[in-house]
Amino acid sequence: MTWITYNDALVEDITAKLDLRAPNSAAIRAVAEAIADGDGREVVCSLATGVGKTYILAGLVEYLADQGVRNILVVTPGTTIQEKTVANFTPGHAKYVAGGDVEPLVITSENFARGQVGDALHDDGVTKLFVFNVQQLIRPTDKTSRKVRSQDEFIGSGLYQHLQQVNDLVVIADEHHVYNSKAKAFSNAIADLGARALVGLTATPAEGVVPIYEYSLAEAIADGYVKIPVIVYRPDGRKDEQTVLADACHLLRIKDAAWTAWAETQGRTPVHPVLFIVCKDIGDADRVASRLTAEDMFPGEGAVLTITSQSSDVALRALAEVEDPSSPVRVVVSVNKLKEGWDVKNIGVIVGLRALASETLTEQVLGRGLRLPYGKRVGTPMVDQVDLVAHESYRQLLANKEALYKKVVPAAGGEFDEGRPSPATAAMSSGASEEPEHHQETLSLTSKPRVLGDDLADGSLLLQVESMNDTVAQGERDRKAVTQFRAKRPEAPDIRFPRREQEVLPVRFSFSYITDASARAEGAAYSQEFKVELARKAMEYQRGIDGEVSRQIMAAESVDATQRRISIASLREDLFNRIWNSGYVEETFPESRAAERVVREFLSGAGVVAEDAEHEWGELRAAQAATALGKLVKAAYDNRKLQPQYAFRVVTIPTAPPPVMPSNVVDKWQDFRKDLWYDGWETSVEPVASFDAKSTEFKLAHLFDESSSVQWWLRNYEPGEVWIERDNGRRYYPDFIVVDTEGTHWLVEGKSNDRANDPEVVEKRQAAEEWARFVRDHGEFGKWRYLFATEAIIKNARGSWESLLALAAPE
Repeated sequence: MTWITYNDALVEDITAKLDLRAPNSAAIRAVAEAIADGDGREVVCSLATGVGKTYILAGLVEYLADQGVRNILVVTPGTTIQEKTVANFTPGHAKYVAGGDVEPLVITSENFARGQVGDALHDDGVTKLFVFNVQQLIRPTDKTSRKVRSQDEFIGSGLYQHLQQVNDLVVIADEHHVYNSKAKAFSNAIADLGARALVGLTATPAEGVVPIYEYSLAEAIADGYVKIPVIVYRPDGRKDEQTVLADACHLLRIKDAAWTAWAETQGRTPVHPVLFIVCKDIGDADRVASRLTAEDMFPGEGAVLTITSQSSDVALRALAEVEDPSSPVRVVVSVNKLKEGWDVKNIGVIVGLRALASETLTEQVLGRGLRLPYGKRVGTPMVDQVDLVAHESYRQLLANKEALYKKVVPAAGGEFDEGRPSPATAAMSSGASEEPEHHQETLSLTSKPRVLGDDLADGSLLLQVESMNDTVAQGERDRKAVTQFRAKRPEAPDIRFPRREQEVLPVRFSFSYITDASARAEGAAYSQEFKVELARKAMEYQRGIDGEVSRQIMAAESVDATQRRISIASLREDLFNRIWNSGYVEETFPESRAAERVVREFLSGAGVVAEDAEHEWGELRAAQAATALGKLVKAAYDNRKLQPQYAFRVVTIPTAPPPVMPSNVVDKWQDFRKDLWYDGWETSVEPVASFDAKSTEFKLAHLFDESSSVQWWLRNYEPGEVWIERDNGRRYYPDFIVVDTEGTHWLVEGKSNDRANDPEVVEKRQAAEEWARFVRDHGEFGKWRYLFATEAIIKNARGSWESLLALAAPE
């Protein structure tokens, strides 16, 4: 095959079909560009655990298959990830990744030695996805055999040798850090395949590996794709194992109540949180599991599940079903067996019965609890956070900053907010004793200010340290808060937003789409007269030897039948009427002239150059010609092009049912933090609002709320119902809707100074300005305008709406 070429539009299409997160889409784009040369290069993407490497794999398979690649090998470090990967590509399985167009033939060590698979291996029309763990691929020794390297009657060689011979093999190595240079047998098994490209996916790159794309845990937490880790300490300093386990079980019950309450108010199936405990060895795990089944903890049948290298198949099946709402499992006790490949969304509490800094807060262990139970942050801390119970001295936690920085803050550019002391400095300067006081302490690690979505984010809360007392109190607030709704104020109006949506419709048909050449080609089949023959049969009677007379029917020479003759003038009129009355076009003079042209060219193809009173066609020829011309026009109509058109669809906002009231709500005069919701607004349609950036959105909200010229304002969130559709099909979500005292509705966008002229930002602004013009010209939705304000404009407006309008100078 000719090798693939980079196709950005295809990446965008796959992003939409699989509903990919931004970092996943960016990773696929980086890989697609990097491997376009097909020179066998090895590229690595490093993405934080919990971000969704599974979707990157699915997207890459979709991309490669669309480009004609038919042999894709996924290498996993063990059977756990191998089985999960097979499930991801098995329609009907709970973990199947839906949305793509490609359904590859999944080939494993269990099914490759079959005739059907053997046939598919040599079929260039079938996309083959080989899923093997690395142990199945390495070269056999004298004491071991690898059936993938043995001769197979259906393949004609060993499977490994077959993969070496295909010219379009792409290898995707999951958990790529496992195959580093120190694991020579592993790395050689992959390198010897001679693939056109090797793509590594990992959360923890091996030493010396420079990824082509990186997305850190800090970024994942800041962007809201995973839970916020919270280290829970005990104010009284107790840290014995019995206390740690009892507190962890208590926290789990509190979380369960909060998760369930949130799900019930949203009409969702409750997801039950699970306690994940990491022990130092099998004996320790068995002892801890036995203690957890006591009457004061989780005595129910099957509530405590122990997973070690000695676990039974029954236990492993129970582990696979731990996300199922009917699963009885509430605690999973493990011995480092589940650091990789166990991807569940319902880990709520983690306990490391080994040293915290060296084990529990490594990304692989913490990663088991990062996935969000309902797929996204919901604004309820007990749902959006994972608690790490670590009853050590608070000073010890703060002093051990090296592990915290290394695992939570990005390696490149991570730093504290300006003016905020480091954790250790803060503890020492405050005179903190060996055991903390009975109040909440928060350790705020922040990422360096960076582009987040469309804005320059100020830095985000990445890790919290809270007392056990405060954590329990937060859980009670969360359980109660979900019974309240973040409904709009009773006196606030419903806002009817005219959403302009793109519809792809067939273009209006015209006879002008039919070329002269196609009409003449169709007419050429009717250049000769069609004869209608009269069949003649002769009956003969003969006497046989036995004296009997028999009858035989014999064919006789046929003769031409007479036909009704049609003049060229009448024929031309009949052909015209045949297509004119088809209903495919509007009855206009241009279409009439086009129809006459089509008929003229059709007859020209049949040899009719000019009207001749003596030239006539037979009835059969004329009838079939009319039918053929009608089919030509219908085919042109059916194959007409598609074109985008826009139509308005009015949506009423805020939409119902409203989301639940978040419990992390503070007064609007408190300092800005991205993870908080703010209340106390005077003219906000909704009583609480959250913001992504302090210098734009947060300041704009205060300006609107304090201006006598603003009647109402509403914060707009992504995703939501208020968006502008751009020509490329993507959606743009402006920051606010503002209704001024004159009744004009404004879409308002705040933007950092250094992003204001980015091409995408400019394109969004143009799309919104065009939308506003169309709405105003339509005349049925009131007056709508668009306002774009940079940080400098917002600052110089000094809280005045009139000044903001003057400086922004909207169209």
